[in-house]
Amino acid sequence: MLHWSSDRKIKILVTGPKEQVGMALLSAGEQSDIFEVLGATSNAPDLRDKQVVAKLLEQSNPDFVVNTLGYNSVVVSEKKVDLCYLLNRDFLAVLAEICSEKNIPIIHLSTDHVFDGHYASGYTEDDQTIPLGIFGKSKWQGEEMLRQKLEQHLILRVSWLFSPWGDNFLTRSLQTARTETDMYAADDRSGCPTSAGDIARVVLAIIRQLNENAGAWGTYHYCGAEVTTRFKFLEAIYDRAQHKEELVTKRLHSVPRSQLYANAERPASSVLNCKKLLNDFGIHQRPWRSELAQVIDNLYN
Repeated sequence: MLHWSSDRKIKILVTGPKEQVGMALLSAGEQSDIFEVLGATSNAPDLRDKQVVAKLLEQSNPDFVVNTLGYNSVVVSEKKVDLCYLLNRDFLAVLAEICSEKNIPIIHLSTDHVFDGHYASGYTEDDQTIPLGIFGKSKWQGEEMLRQKLEQHLILRVSWLFSPWGDNFLTRSLQTARTETDMYAADDRSGCPTSAGDIARVVLAIIRQLNENAGAWGTYHYCGAEVTTRFKFLEAIYDRAQHKEELVTKRLHSVPRSQLYANAERPASSVLNCKKLLNDFGIHQRPWRSELAQVIDNLYN
């Protein structure tokens, strides 16, 4: 069982502080009386070097590592294969080895792309993984490295991530809405949008409970509540944003995903079943619509 002194904060090292969830964790840490959240900075070519990675941990001496670092561009990963595997598999393997030596648990963010998307009713943690493309394969292999090298790990698969930061469906949609008269989204891709801030909430709740129950390691799923399509998600973004500014876009079009994703295959269904997380940690899903409204309001305010 893991224990921390009650007179100090739980120290968390975030490996990808500039990633969406990394930024959300740092923001949450600034407002917390329980957690001290630190961001690790490093250069990609050094991430296979065990001494470099060990130095990151020695400088902060964390109680937990949250690995948000990854190569997350599904399309570009098909061209930058080596970099994708470096960030999504090789770095995690080295990190897990060092954390095993130092007895530091890892919370690792993974993805719905480890599934092929043919199971529309919602994937459980026990369902067979059939990753699509370089991105999905690299994330799956990273998961396997972590399982092999570190007993005290928790893999959290998430889907359809959005936030005010970085390159995601929300920020791309808003950029397009300001420049194009027509916008397009797939009506045959289903999933559950999930805000980075909501994932940060879940990660911190998990870490807090692991202090008292170190047995709940393994693989878990989390996503926002309510299944939708990419097109309906676009409609929700547009409806909220058009009350904030005058948008150039006047028409939204639903199209088959084959028309939009020629360069890299995406799962037709990214729905994740989150019952295991609820049963083991008591963590409920939050509706993505309320999260979306809050994120958009904060963007404009």
